[in-house]
Amino acid sequence: MSVSLQKGQKVNLSKDNVGLNRIVVGLGWDEVQQSGGFLKSMFGAKQDIDCDASAILLQDGKFVSKYDLVYFGNLNHRSGSVNHQGDNLTGAGDGDDEQIVIDLLQVPQEYDRIVIVVNIYQAVQRKQHFGMIQNAFIRLVDARNNNEMCRYNLTDNYSGMTAMIFGEVYRRNGEWKFNAIGQGTNDTGLNDLCRRYS
Repeated sequence: MSVSLQKGQKVNLSKDNVGLNRIVVGLGWDEVQQSGGFLKSMFGAKQDIDCDASAILLQDGKFVSKYDLVYFGNLNHRSGSVNHQGDNLTGAGDGDDEQIVIDLLQVPQEYDRIVIVVNIYQAVQRKQHFGMIQNAFIRLVDARNNNEMCRYNLTDNYSGMTAMIFGEVYRRNGEWKFNAIGQGTNDTGLNDLCRRYS
């Protein structure tokens, strides 16, 4: 049974999911359809909005190595525990637009948190922000049976924001939990997001 989360809500992934060992973090969005007309013909074809999902692995709450960032340019963590399934450049299609698979059993003990972030690629140059997309969500799925465990819908207005700290998977007392953060930021890219944890 899926739990619908609110900002700041936490859920225990281990409880009621005995033997849980792999989860899929699915992220999706739809571009807001804008009327073209005069403006479109005057300024040329509009550019697709490219949202990028990434995972930042933290040790004692800190980002300590560039190798601990899993994103479109580094699809697999060196431990093999976190794997990005590929870049979606437009948000087109139904369901998850990007997925990150986390093998909970393989996450090395030194990592206590995996932060999931999304940013708009070249947002400043392209003059794009989250107010130009809709139906954005993050969901956690049990990879064993494809059951959705929890979903966080981004229903708040993030207009003007170029990046988002969606949530974090973290380990506490031997159990895995998820915290829906939903914090919009004006970070211009992944470097800025990673600096928040250094």
